[in-house]
Amino acid sequence: MPDTPHTVVAAGEQDLEELLPLMRAYCDFYDTRPLDASLQELARALISDPAMEGVQLIARDGAGVAAGFASVFWSWDTTEGARIGIMNDLFVAPASRGRGVAELLIQACAERCAARGAARLDWQTAPGNARAQAVYDRIGAVREPWLSFSLPVRG
Repeated sequence: MPDTPHTVVAAGEQDLEELLPLMRAYCDFYDTRPLDASLQELARALISDPAMEGVQLIARDGAGVAAGFASVFWSWDTTEGARIGIMNDLFVAPASRGRGVAELLIQACAERCAARGAARLDWQTAPGNARAQAVYDRIGAVREPWLSFSLPVRG
């Protein structure tokens, strides 16, 4: 199948129907099961307040079919005294993998960060996600030495 050019735009309400299955597939990959209503709430928060919350991007192939998504949340890094973007999600549909969609989404995230005045774009992936790590290595991303921790705050 020949590659078609992909485009990346900020997701809007009109994209939610196609965005939700991509978000669900991303959650399935990480073996999590949030409610669809919770995923829609997250997407709507980003859509309604990109200046404060962040931005959700959707990639489409040349035929307009949703091919992947990425989410960037705004934060700060005290050690640098600078705003940063955190790419919390990056997912490419299996049929679109190997076609540069992940790289295109990361580039779009970085461009959104630059436009926002962020010093950098940060993200994490699972230690066993070798395919994603190969993409990150290929684009010149730097592996950080930090360990991640999580503390649940609600029952």
